[in-house]
Amino acid sequence: MSSHKQELLHRQRCPQANGLENLAPLVSSVEETPDPIPTTIKGTIPAWINGSFLRNGPGKFEFGKDRYTHWFDGMAMMHRFHICNGNVTYSSRFLQSDSYVRNSEKNRIVVSEFGTLAMPDPCKNIFARFFSRFQIPKATDNASVNFVKYKGDYYVSTETNYMRRVDPQSLETKEKVDWSQYIAVNSATAHPHYDREGATYNMGNSYGKSGFFYNIIRVPPPEEKAEAQDSADLNGAKVICSIRAAEPRKPSYYHSFVMSENYIVFIEQPLKLDLLKFMLYRIQGKSFHKIMTWEPQNETIFHLVNRHTGKESEVRYRAAPMFTLHQINAFEDNGFLVMDMCCGDDGEVIGDFTLENIRRGLGEEMDKFYNSLCRNLPRRYVLPLNVDEQTPLDQNLVTLHNYKATAKKTKPREVYMTHEELHDDELLQYGGLEFPQINYDQYNGRPYRYFYSCGFGHVFSDSLLKMDVHTKELKVGSWVWRYPGLYPSEPVFVASPKATEEDDGVVLSVIITPREEKSTFLLVLDAKTFTELGRAEVPVNIPYGTHGVFNEMG
Repeated sequence: MSSHKQELLHRQRCPQANGLENLAPLVSSVEETPDPIPTTIKGTIPAWINGSFLRNGPGKFEFGKDRYTHWFDGMAMMHRFHICNGNVTYSSRFLQSDSYVRNSEKNRIVVSEFGTLAMPDPCKNIFARFFSRFQIPKATDNASVNFVKYKGDYYVSTETNYMRRVDPQSLETKEKVDWSQYIAVNSATAHPHYDREGATYNMGNSYGKSGFFYNIIRVPPPEEKAEAQDSADLNGAKVICSIRAAEPRKPSYYHSFVMSENYIVFIEQPLKLDLLKFMLYRIQGKSFHKIMTWEPQNETIFHLVNRHTGKESEVRYRAAPMFTLHQINAFEDNGFLVMDMCCGDDGEVIGDFTLENIRRGLGEEMDKFYNSLCRNLPRRYVLPLNVDEQTPLDQNLVTLHNYKATAKKTKPREVYMTHEELHDDELLQYGGLEFPQINYDQYNGRPYRYFYSCGFGHVFSDSLLKMDVHTKELKVGSWVWRYPGLYPSEPVFVASPKATEEDDGVVLSVIITPREEKSTFLLVLDAKTFTELGRAEVPVNIPYGTHGVFNEMG
């Protein structure tokens, strides 16, 4: 079945929206709240929760008369809900990135972002303005995607070579860190993985005369006896494997990668970055998101790497074209690697999240935009780990009980995989799902049963869902949190201190609404029953954000 037909099925199977509400207030600039303020508790916040829920996302969408084009472009704002003994305080700060500081000083946009090109300084003469177009713009350090951890320190991260170290207590901005000063990469994702020993794994790109490479990076755990230094430390970071891009001038875009106990899988998807366009766009004055192209004539390639030796498998694992942003989990099972992820069949979507589209008014315009978007759904791929000369051709190698995904050896050192859907039809009425989260500390890279995510019945998520990957069910009515006009953030799981089961704990999410000013609250759900335990109401506006983490206090 062609990818186009599959996607039509996805879209046709999800109900068409009608009369969606206006989301403009959710992408409006807000003020920061640097000093913690109290919240009003309704219900009960369990007394055992002790730590901070940290979230990141865009918070300022204009400087002076200049406005950003794309939602991702807004200036990073960090949010902290500090939870202790059943009480909650809230604080927020803009990341004092070079981008933020320079734009603020000039009161205009002087640093280019993903979808917004900084215009030449109007004070320069015409020749200086003309030549400034030929300079490749410096990458932004507007790290608005996630909070990540290296050697015990917190950083905020985006997808360029820059991160910013931050203080998770005060949200103070510390030094700017450039990956390329430590290892030969010029970008890194905002979705690293962590192993049980405290090492962090990530991926970044590099390109030079010999081609374009996707690199797997390992940052070692913090040293046991190291004296606490108040400075960034990525020493010991190294590239453990470099994977050559299939097309050096058109490498694939990726947002995350797969990690199990013993393997890392890099998914080379047919969402491409056109490097020649990248050079030209600057001269022509076009913004970054125009250089991404969806090329469904290409297949998806899964690169299997042993994470202990850094050796890439000689077997090429292929599948139909698809697009994925976020992995759910992966684990090994009797000679197979089981990989679960949120997938769509249309990668055109990233450039669509312009502020103009998101701010479309009520009615047909907004409905039309939402109905044109890809629906992402959870899928499982099963990759056979032991493929050699003796492996028979053209028969399904997946012998695991109860699995519908297939893998066939099509020729020597080549395997073609088909996925199985990790959901039933019930999920479709919630518009598919994204932002998946699991009980990461205990179950990442291991067999698991549950994940939590956001349902997308609107352009921004409008429900929270709990999924069971054993039964592929969403227990309708009981495992859904959805109320008109309320838009939840990515659900983050926090295990209870005496947990004996995978879903013993709570799920945290920040709920915002376009219907009323300053009506934000932190929601706490019982992860097992998915019912509300309590909420902490805070009289501030928070724009729609990206990712977050729970920072546990000792």
